[in-house]
Amino acid sequence: MADRLLSVAEAAERLGVGERFIRRLVSERRVRYVKVGKHVRIHSTALDAYVEARTVEPVRTRRSGFRTAA
Repeated sequence: MADRLLSVAEAAERLGVGERFIRRLVSERRVRYVKVGKHVRIHSTALDAYVEARTVEPVRTRRSGFRTAA
C-alpha cells in the first residue's frame, strides 16, 4: 500500500484527537508534513513514526515474595 497523504481532518480522526492538536503539531514542527499550495498534508507513515516515538512501554516490577497481613 502506498504512503497516503492525509488532510488535517483525516490525521486527527486517525489519531483520535482534534484538528487543533494536529495543527499545533505542524506549527511546532513535531510531525513531518507537506505543503500543497496552501494545504497541509501529512504522510501516514509520519503519523505512525510520531506514535511509535511516543509509545511508552510498561515497566514490570518484580513483586516480593512477602505479603502483608490483611
